Amino acid sequence: MARVSILGGGTWGIALAVLLCNNGHEVTVWSAVEKEIQMLREEREHKMLPGVKLPDSMKFTMDDEEAIKGQSILVMAVASSFTRRTADRISSLVAPGQIIVNVAKGIEEATMMTLSQIIEEEIPQADVAVLSGPSHAEEVGRGLPTTVVVGAKSRETAEYIQNVFMSPVFRVYTSPDILGIELGGSLKNVVALAAGIADGLGYGDNAKAALITRGITEISRLGTVMGGRAETFSGLTGIGDLIVTCASMHSRNRRAGILIGQGKTYQQAMDEVQQVVEGVYSAKAAMKLAEKYQVQLPIITQVNKVLFEGKNPAEAVKELMLRDKKSEVSVASWS
Repeated sequence: MARVSILGGGTWGIALAVLLCNNGHEVTVWSAVEKEIQMLREEREHKMLPGVKLPDSMKFTMDDEEAIKGQSILVMAVASSFTRRTADRISSLVAPGQIIVNVAKGIEEATMMTLSQIIEEEIPQADVAVLSGPSHAEEVGRGLPTTVVVGAKSRETAEYIQNVFMSPVFRVYTSPDILGIELGGSLKNVVALAAGIADGLGYGDNAKAALITRGITEISRLGTVMGGRAETFSGLTGIGDLIVTCASMHSRNRRAGILIGQGKTYQQAMDEVQQVVEGVYSAKAAMKLAEKYQVQLPIITQVNKVLFEGKNPAEAVKELMLRDKKSEVSVASWS
């Protein structure tokens, strides 16, 4: 049995907490938000995960020391915009070699750092890993079959986390490609906004398929230049996560995109979704990375223009369709 603390009381953290409790581990949920902890403790349910009952064994706390000290694994499940603040807050309490598993997705706009890089900068003594894949909280919380990947610097750490999280309904693969895993998980949210915008405009399955396939091309193009492995982007945390985020109504990024396609601003869309829309925060960072590494990202570029420059979504699609003619496979040659 492992002692695991979930840092963050959002839907993803709570879904993982339920999974880990069902796996027989001792689970504590920490949040800095008093109303959140009170709701979870008293109602034994998260209001955004109706019907998912929290096990009696699950503990809740706002006390930093209780959540950090002596725990086998710390699961960083706060929204990406709060990752640095939370890491800084707990840094002095984390023991050398203590495992922190980041399960949030995003890129910090100011520094262009992934979330695990932020955690390592703020808590250099920690053993930082990531867990990601096509895994909506609504389904994990209900025990529906899900498959993810854990990335870590050492095989030993990856396999330990794999053993803690693995269950008959939650299959976990391992990988050394932490960077590729995080880039896939972050950039797919921006493409999912584009997929939602297309839905909001009333476009069909053809457009959705094109956005998914060309979107993974953009993600892979940037990710491999930055040092991620090509096979990561064709796997669960690349194309797998992209498909589910572009196609599912569980996806807050797709739902926000639909509203934007219907004429709302990104702020109005986020207010209506009532959850953090990570793609909005990752979009600007993606453009900065594209400039730094001199990589073309046509879809992500148009998403930025729609979000932050007031560009008409239909005009953005038209511009994508009328770009210069190209071959799909750049390395192919005519016989």
